[in-house]
Amino acid sequence: MDPLFPMEPKSATNIPASSKWIAQIKWDGVHILTYSDGQTTRLFNRKKRERTANYPELAPIQTYCSAESVILDGEVIALGDNGRPSFHKVMRRDGVRNLDRVRLLQHQVPITYMIFDVLFYNGEWITKWPLEKRISLLSEIITPNDHVQLVRSHHDGEALFKAVKSSEMEGIVVKQLQSHYYIGEKNEVWLKIKNTLDVNAVIGGFTLSGGVVNAVLLGLYDDQGQFVYIGHTGTGKFTVQDWRNLTSKLITIKTSERPFVNLVERHRDAYWVKPEVTAKIHFAEWTEAGKLRQPSIQALLDIPPSECTFQYT
Repeated sequence: MDPLFPMEPKSATNIPASSKWIAQIKWDGVHILTYSDGQTTRLFNRKKRERTANYPELAPIQTYCSAESVILDGEVIALGDNGRPSFHKVMRRDGVRNLDRVRLLQHQVPITYMIFDVLFYNGEWITKWPLEKRISLLSEIITPNDHVQLVRSHHDGEALFKAVKSSEMEGIVVKQLQSHYYIGEKNEVWLKIKNTLDVNAVIGGFTLSGGVVNAVLLGLYDDQGQFVYIGHTGTGKFTVQDWRNLTSKLITIKTSERPFVNLVERHRDAYWVKPEVTAKIHFAEWTEAGKLRQPSIQALLDIPPSECTFQYT
């Protein structure tokens, strides 16, 4: 089975109030599709990069799925100390390439696969089945365990969003019950309503305190391919060790030239770097000046800088 790009929801601000829609929690994790042909099981992220070795808990698919062949869609999450999904924690698992390290992290950072859809079942593509029927099939073929759960559907989207907001979780996704699965598309039959805003940005500079990075300068590419400064942050989910690791990474790509096309705050204390390192940033809103308000760094990403554009904000 060749990997494919998953369907993704479009951004929205209003929650449809209709019995034709259901709402699900938008889990803050790594989007993973699981492919099983009955002989082998492989996992790929939404960019079609293989992650089978990163999540060995999910490889024995027969322990949680009764299908002879299947493609499942879901989100791999890891819980933080507060009991809520932590993108920073799950990225500790997703970014590992050393198998010994994976085995260690299996115990330190347990994961759960939150399954919300099925695209292929026992030799048949079922993307044109209505969502309602696909969800029903999932309840028949999936047996939840310590590492696998089915995403629950709710009919009251407003109530779910209120609960998500009070729990400080990422948001919800609302879906038409009769919707098909559109491979590789963003379609208005699925809508995401977010409690927290986030953006994938590129680090273009940093400042130091005591020899360790204490803030990073962030940018995005505009439609002319220019690298535009959007703000800086020194807060977020990073541990002291994370900041030290980032320092080691950024020191190796220092440059004398400012990579940003526009002027930068705190530029007198800044060291410039080649725009190669990407990160997920949470923020409150965009200011009128086109900067991020209250940005905080959540995790480094394994995506190319060229994908960090204003188009995807």
